Amino acid sequence: MSPTPAYANRLILSFTPADLALIEPHLTLVTLAVGEVLIRADTPIAHVHFVERGIVSLVAVARDGEQIEAGLIGREGLVGTPVLLGALSTPNEVRVQVAGLAHAVQIDAFRGLLRSSPEWHERLLRYAQVVNTQIACTVLANGRYPIGQRLARWLLMCHDRTDGDVLETTHRFLSLMLGVSRPHLTTELRALERAGITATRRGTITIYDREALLTRAGAAYGVPEA
Repeated sequence: MSPTPAYANRLILSFTPADLALIEPHLTLVTLAVGEVLIRADTPIAHVHFVERGIVSLVAVARDGEQIEAGLIGREGLVGTPVLLGALSTPNEVRVQVAGLAHAVQIDAFRGLLRSSPEWHERLLRYAQVVNTQIACTVLANGRYPIGQRLARWLLMCHDRTDGDVLETTHRFLSLMLGVSRPHLTTELRALERAGITATRRGTITIYDREALLTRAGAAYGVPEA
């Protein structure tokens, strides 16, 4: 008997042996490249992805091209929750923010698995509720909290999904995802640096004081994480 592959994805790790045996033959390990679009807006979803390493952004996109990040997915979950709810596409986009790995499952096979195991489907629906909660909390943060608090929340969310304290991102990407101007974002990042909470280098942000970030994020962070 071959040894059971080691998984980092927390959903896969939560599966019963029977459900794991059902899905394992359909898992294909793929690389996630920065900027890669896993789901395009209003386009049939071809695969779901169980993220092993890296971070994926859920991006709300308007018809005029305006966009903002609505949520993050890392090794705690899967990309493709609309499929769990019976949808074949979404008006939003799903884009790789931090490079990594994922287990892809072809959509027809995945839907067949959902039908074959209602209990497994129910477990995944509970995860979809967590994603919906995170999106709602992002709407609340974007609408009611100042940029410094929103930035602290975002850094904590990325830190939760990263091994170590170095986050890979750029000012351009971060300003786009938070919906603020780059000069405004730069001002807030410099404030964190002056306080000794983070350090910003080209393409990375290093977190030195998570507790201070938690204090700054306040009520904006923690509900979907719980």
